[in-house]
Amino acid sequence: MSRQDGLTTKSFRRRGTVSVPKVTLAHGGGGQAMRDLIDDVFISCFDNPLLANLDDQARLSLSDLSRDGDRLAFTTDSYVVDPLEFPGGDIGKLAVAGTINDLAVGGARPLHLSCAVIIEEGIEVDLLRRLARSMAATAAAAGVTIITGDTKVVGRGACDKLFITTSGIGVIRAGLDTGPHRIRQGDAVIVSGWLGDHGAAILNARGDLALSASIASDCAPLNGLIDDLLAVCPEVRFIRDPTRGGLASVVNEIAEAAGLGIELDEASIPIRPEVRGMCEILGLDPLYLANEGKVVCVVPQDATELALAALQRHAIAAKASVIGRAVAEPRGRVIMETTFGGRRIVDMLIGEQLPRIC
Repeated sequence: MSRQDGLTTKSFRRRGTVSVPKVTLAHGGGGQAMRDLIDDVFISCFDNPLLANLDDQARLSLSDLSRDGDRLAFTTDSYVVDPLEFPGGDIGKLAVAGTINDLAVGGARPLHLSCAVIIEEGIEVDLLRRLARSMAATAAAAGVTIITGDTKVVGRGACDKLFITTSGIGVIRAGLDTGPHRIRQGDAVIVSGWLGDHGAAILNARGDLALSASIASDCAPLNGLIDDLLAVCPEVRFIRDPTRGGLASVVNEIAEAAGLGIELDEASIPIRPEVRGMCEILGLDPLYLANEGKVVCVVPQDATELALAALQRHAIAAKASVIGRAVAEPRGRVIMETTFGGRRIVDMLIGEQLPRIC
């Protein structure tokens, strides 16, 4: 037994491996088969000093956390996407990036994640290995560690292949205050790039519509992008990632919470021709499609160029654009200047355009 970073690591324990091609109910029974599945699929990918002790919790140093800020941020989310693998990502990458982004848009530096999985009997072990490797790679690229978790196996039909719940903690920078309460009339609304890619990619990947478009999800962790934005423009008023409900839902939330109107310019909203074309064929509005690698931010008018430059330095935000501004009236509503010279109301999404997208 060895000591590392103040934790006891069970380095003497020989890790198990799974020799069968598919998960069985025995892999959720708490015995050797379950330990082999956890070792083979998850521990082999996520291994780090905080996880290595394999206790029922991870132990964190409060003094280490306080060096990065003065407030702790905590979030949790569940992921149920269909299909599990799609162009640009998979449910594992989506779960890690999504939770990192939920922390980052609140001004927190994401540090650690937990991962709980519910696995349907019969899922291929090789698929689980691929997804775990994807999670590990996404976390490593963002400088985040997966430090604790849980595994459950349920019978056929009790869930659809795999559900993942990730929770995350991060530390908020001292003095940082963002939120709709800080938005003022005249502030600029910026998006970090092409909108609707994730929703369109998931729809296309299901193969039900025989569309020939090649669209990849924008799934990506955004903490590095947001760090750079806040470094050059600490006066950012508001940041949010437009996931389910898309851009339209976020700007409606902004307008309602800030007690102001939001005026959008349709010609300035970046949407790929492939996504726009798919939406026209299917009768969908790209403003409501989910995104998993974009941010919407509101900045003071005089900080617009600084904020745009900070975003556009990143490849994932090269198409960052100013798409609107906060206005006095109509309070709590979103109005869009259309490319035809008219004006229309952009409402909050009612219901769900696409099921099982994140």
